[in-house]
Amino acid sequence: MTPTTAEGGVLQKDLLSMADLDAGAVRSLLDLALWFKAERRAGRRDTRLAGKTLALVFQKPSLRTRVSFEVAMSELGGSGLYLSPQEIRLGERESVADAARVLSRYVHGIVARTFLHEDVVQLAEAASVPVINGLSDTEHPCQILADLLTLRERYGELEGRTLAFVGDGNNIAHSLMLAAPLVGLGLRIATPAGYEPDPGITRLALERAEASGSELRLLEDPQAAVRSADAVYTDAWYSMGQENERELRLPIFQPYRVDAELLRAARPGAVVLHCLPAHRGEEITDEVLDGCQSAVLDQAENRLHVQKAVLSVLLGGDRD
Repeated sequence: MTPTTAEGGVLQKDLLSMADLDAGAVRSLLDLALWFKAERRAGRRDTRLAGKTLALVFQKPSLRTRVSFEVAMSELGGSGLYLSPQEIRLGERESVADAARVLSRYVHGIVARTFLHEDVVQLAEAASVPVINGLSDTEHPCQILADLLTLRERYGELEGRTLAFVGDGNNIAHSLMLAAPLVGLGLRIATPAGYEPDPGITRLALERAEASGSELRLLEDPQAAVRSADAVYTDAWYSMGQENERELRLPIFQPYRVDAELLRAARPGAVVLHCLPAHRGEEITDEVLDGCQSAVLDQAENRLHVQKAVLSVLLGGDRD
């Protein structure tokens, strides 16, 4: 039997933030993603989205997000329609709301990869079809679901494990903070002063951590964050659109580089995570990124299986 979110949690019309999910929905999405992964490896096809079309509205370039969503739709029997920044110019050529209303007449779902999180929110408010956040400057929920799947495959159960995130308090950090308490995963975030995660997201994440009894700590010392951790996660020190800050940030973030020395503070064999693309030699060294502890390619692959799970629930109509 195919697992669905009806068995453990509720997923509403859209997936904009990890705050949209409860613990049951996360568990069920991971179960469904694992099922899709096993089916694909066994050579079996599931065409539950036959006749469905997904619009990919992108303001930023993409490898993993675009390919994983397009392949997911194709393998589920549907199709993906990519709309580049030059084609749609969201919020410039026409309003976000108008674009959402028009697309809703053509397609069965929308994936948005934007700079402003508010653009994703406005799309969802105006669209009559499901909207999925494929990345915004505030959150990256589909990536974090793939990360949780990767850790679950490595460790079996996530509860009681500890993840250290080292670097910028960015969209990855935000979604991790909201997700970790839902699965009982301890989380330590180490950022330089002035680059901490958003205060509002931090408050919500701390409330979730208190309710679940899981660890959530914000630190400045990367060694303290990584000490005895089961997994170490890093991301680019500057996001798309922040390239002009590179020279300013490099010396500030230098102590947060994930290299062999920092990794030795974690548990032996600790998993190394990076959502990619990586700036090799900056936030992570080649030795670690390409080393035996790295799970970055598993993370990238798992985007496909998680995408299938999210799409099958939102576009397939089995949300609660």
